[in-house]
Amino acid sequence: MYAQMVKSEAADDSPEAISFQARIDAGEKIEPKDWMPAGYRKTLIRQIGQHAHSEIVGQLPEGNWITRAPTLERKAILLAKVQDEAGHGLYLYCAAETLGVSRDDLTEMLLDGRMKYSSIFNYPTLTWADMGAVGWLVDGAAIMNQVPLQRTSYGPYSRAMIRVCKEESFHQRKGFDIMRKMSNGTPAQKRMAQDALNRFWEPSLMMFGPSDKDSVHSAQSMAWKIKMNTNDELRQKFVDQTVPQADYLGLTVPDETLKWNDEKGGYDFAEPDWAEFYEVLKGNGPCNRERLAARNKAWDDGAWVRDGLSAYGQKRAARKVAAQ
Repeated sequence: MYAQMVKSEAADDSPEAISFQARIDAGEKIEPKDWMPAGYRKTLIRQIGQHAHSEIVGQLPEGNWITRAPTLERKAILLAKVQDEAGHGLYLYCAAETLGVSRDDLTEMLLDGRMKYSSIFNYPTLTWADMGAVGWLVDGAAIMNQVPLQRTSYGPYSRAMIRVCKEESFHQRKGFDIMRKMSNGTPAQKRMAQDALNRFWEPSLMMFGPSDKDSVHSAQSMAWKIKMNTNDELRQKFVDQTVPQADYLGLTVPDETLKWNDEKGGYDFAEPDWAEFYEVLKGNGPCNRERLAARNKAWDDGAWVRDGLSAYGQKRAARKVAAQ
């Protein structure tokens, strides 16, 4: 079924397509049983699937610190956060399933490289301060991306994002609180916080995707109101919000070109290393192999559960047929 969905299509000037775009332009929500262009469905499956995978894979760098959190309170908070991320992935897989693709299809596309997840999760979390940087910067960038998605044109995706954004806002506050305490702690703790900021700054900027001039999907996604803002708009907003927070913490953003620009009412800042971004997407980041190995192991270890559920479903269906 999925293979049929992803076949390329020529520009659609059919009455259905014209009516569909009119609904989008009027701000209406598209629901699963509504007619939609094949390209719209394909784009949503790609975006929602990658979003769901990012939530699931995003548990791995944080799960690495659950047993090593400095206090019982921090352990409980981090455990709850990781649990939230699992829930976000499930909401999003459910939203994708309304488009006719199964969760198994999505997982198999992740495992064989046909579908990606956010490049940020291919970087290691080396110290406890990284838990602060992930919450403050990574979840902060995620919120910047996701809040507009509450207004996206596809109803199930839009509704899923409401709860996701509420929970992510707590995650960001948790991360900022870790950075605040470490910045106000011992000199060694403050150095650790600065080091985490140094390592996660550029990867966080990359989370918004390539520059608009290099983005393949943005124009059509915005025409369909799947995306509400361009990559560069969101990246600029993230920088403008985050730099004053770093100043408050007494930390230095690792960008010597960073400067306030009165004319545009925002900061000028250096572009991230896009060569590194594309290398990570190709699977050559610090933790790509480790992350996919973990997901493959989870998939293989869970085979007996899937087989058992399938056998139970078949047996139950056979009983219903026999009873008729």
